[in-house]
Amino acid sequence: MCVALLALVGGSDGCQRPARTTLTLSVAASLTDAMSAIEAQYRQGHAMVDFRNNFGGSGTLAREIEEGAPVDVFLSAAAGPMDELQGKGLIVAATRRNLLRNSLVLIAPSDSRLQGFAGLTDGSVRQIALGDPGSVPAGLYGKQTLTALHLYDRVGPKIVLAKDVRQVLAYVETGNADAGLVYATDAQGAARARIVATAPEGTHDPIVYPVAVVGAGRESGAAQLFVEYLRGPAATAIFEQHGFTMAP
Repeated sequence: MCVALLALVGGSDGCQRPARTTLTLSVAASLTDAMSAIEAQYRQGHAMVDFRNNFGGSGTLAREIEEGAPVDVFLSAAAGPMDELQGKGLIVAATRRNLLRNSLVLIAPSDSRLQGFAGLTDGSVRQIALGDPGSVPAGLYGKQTLTALHLYDRVGPKIVLAKDVRQVLAYVETGNADAGLVYATDAQGAARARIVATAPEGTHDPIVYPVAVVGAGRESGAAQLFVEYLRGPAATAIFEQHGFTMAP
């Protein structure tokens, strides 16, 4: 009936078209490819929902939210940044979920002869790319791993800090770094870098990706629906295609 009236008279106050909704997401850089695919899929069943994405280091994204950035959903690559926001009452605690797991790997250019973490002390390795531990969870995990392996002090002068894991990967693929520490999901699709070794279990904190609705967001209802969708079978399939595992 409403469609027929709109066709005849061009619309009316009683038959309004659904309003478009734009969800603003702050998402860990390591999720760039997976989230882009999930959003494209989500729009197939939610044609009136658009997305605006901020991809970057989780610590940096959390600080932006603290400073009042208009964000609806935060998806972090570590619990710490989310804990800080929750402690300040800036997320809707009831919507917080541990969503994903990942692993940390050492990478090198495809033609590198590097064989393992111990090789980082060799003179042939001049620069090691690492996310800034103060704002990039992968960098913190990397520092923890190098410390646990008694390597951090020995290779410290070689470390070059990056703003996120994607920049670490770029440094290694372009040959501007001889090695780097990134998530396994970032390395698996690299064309000019290879995985040298996986960080041994217990050398770093568990890599968990929590997600939550941001309290000051303008689209809380739509944001909650999308957060729940991220735990559903359609999104799970995409996450797993990109190498992530779902958190229990």
